[in-house]
Amino acid sequence: MTRPTITQPQLVPVTSIDSHLPVLPPDALTADALRARLAAQVSWTPEFAGDGGRFADREPAGAAVLVPLVQRDEGLTLLLTRRTDHLRDHAGQISFPGGRVEPEDDGPIATALRETEEEIGLSRERIRVIGQLPVYSTVTAFQVTPVVALVEPGFTLALDDFEVAEAFEVPLAFLMNPAHHRHHRFDFGGVERRFLSMPWQGPEREYFIWGATAAMLRNLYRLLATA
Repeated sequence: MTRPTITQPQLVPVTSIDSHLPVLPPDALTADALRARLAAQVSWTPEFAGDGGRFADREPAGAAVLVPLVQRDEGLTLLLTRRTDHLRDHAGQISFPGGRVEPEDDGPIATALRETEEEIGLSRERIRVIGQLPVYSTVTAFQVTPVVALVEPGFTLALDDFEVAEAFEVPLAFLMNPAHHRHHRFDFGGVERRFLSMPWQGPEREYFIWGATAAMLRNLYRLLATA
């Protein structure tokens, strides 16, 4: 099946906004609270498992991304990247640092840490892994493991300017507020695609967080909201 390409996701109609869902209290979004929740291994079901490569013509491949939560004085922020516009895949999109599992990697944590160092120059010495989220299957047949980590501030980044146009931080409280979660539906040639977005207005521009990145963040919300 040919994958309907979405080149301007911000123009796809919004079908609903989840302002009816509960907002997480501030004490659920601290470093200690996240560490405890991920360690508890509570029983929960992720809301988004992905499209499972239904549009891909190749075998699934392993990948991992880092979900880097920076411990700022004003609260946790999420460090994200904007991909460069010339890339063949995911050009210009907002992403977690990460990538394909390589043979020398000893599991998804090793992949996430290596890719983060290569893409944005964030040293693993400032990263403390606190858990993982369920695997997310992308439309391009990657089986992505999100690795959640706390990041000590005071770092200096060195971006791989071939892959990464910029790195920026978004308050975790904004991303975990379902009033900012928007559902979209796209139909092309009888094929339907649905996706989630979390647009964030930064100091100088809007960042349209959508697709797999938004889906994995929504799964984090579901974990933290589980009683």
